[in-house]
Amino acid sequence: MKKYRVGIVGAGNIAQNAHLPAYMKREDVEITAIADINLPRAQAAAEKFGIPKAFASCEELLSGADTDYIDICVWNRYHSDVAIAAAKAGKAILCEKPMAIDLDHALAMEKAVKDAGVPFMMAVPTRYSSEAQYLAQMVESGRMGEIYYAKTANMRRRGTPLGWFTDLSKSGGGPVIDIGVHCIDRTWYLMGRPKPVRVSAMTASRIGDYQTKGVDRWIALDSDVTAFDTEDSASGVIHFENGATMLFEVSWAYNGPNTDYTQIAGEKAGATLNPLTIYGEDMGYLTDNKPTLLPNNIFEAEIDHFIHCLNTGDKPISPVEDGVTVQRMLEGIYTSARLGKEVTIG
Repeated sequence: MKKYRVGIVGAGNIAQNAHLPAYMKREDVEITAIADINLPRAQAAAEKFGIPKAFASCEELLSGADTDYIDICVWNRYHSDVAIAAAKAGKAILCEKPMAIDLDHALAMEKAVKDAGVPFMMAVPTRYSSEAQYLAQMVESGRMGEIYYAKTANMRRRGTPLGWFTDLSKSGGGPVIDIGVHCIDRTWYLMGRPKPVRVSAMTASRIGDYQTKGVDRWIALDSDVTAFDTEDSASGVIHFENGATMLFEVSWAYNGPNTDYTQIAGEKAGATLNPLTIYGEDMGYLTDNKPTLLPNNIFEAEIDHFIHCLNTGDKPISPVEDGVTVQRMLEGIYTSARLGKEVTIG
């Protein structure tokens, strides 16, 4: 069994609460170093998780530690900087969503990865749930028929995170690029990844920095960031080259119920996630089928898939090309909202 040496860049919430605990359960991965622009935070994480080296930058990590791949867990703004540096150093890359802060940065990442010929996988964990994987297999097998309609939502009544998430210069956007990327990516993946061609969308900033009592909020470790210049909700429709459409709604804060789902409709059957239900026919009657699946840890599952791809040379099910296409959709949403009209994706 090959043991992979990984360097973690970014010692914030997603690294300490998701990626590092997943690695701690593996015998085929050795975390050789961790880096963060806040060196004391990197040092504290290193001590907590038994990591031998801590650095203040990606460049220091790349030159000062032995690594086979880099796991990127930094602010969205710096995904491209770290990925390009890692690719030039010949390292494989696992990159947290979204791919980048905007399309230009995503395209620069793709070029660097392909020029260097290094493995790259987007960390989009909702693709890797047991339910999503079951449904993806149904779609791929043709049992659903061609998927021509989908809708998805991740709507928080009050759930705006605190910290860098609301700083446009660091995040690239609000709920669209933070949680919308999850539901849009997952739904597009389950539709069979058709080519997006047009989008019409709106964004709203009507709730803002609310002071509502009695609600939980995700607090970034960089919680001293005070900028609040992102949207707090968005909705729209994405059109695809094959004629399919996807409706989407995302929100950190709006006056309505909490909602998180994906629905797809095909020529032969349809399905929803959360919970997984297959809508079809049997012997001329309508049926609602609810497969029994064991729940899984989606972060552990995505890392397991990445290691599998490193061992086999298989292409990840969330490759660099998918990251760029999803970035095109996200950018199209923001452009359409800014211009107040439907725009072409391309």
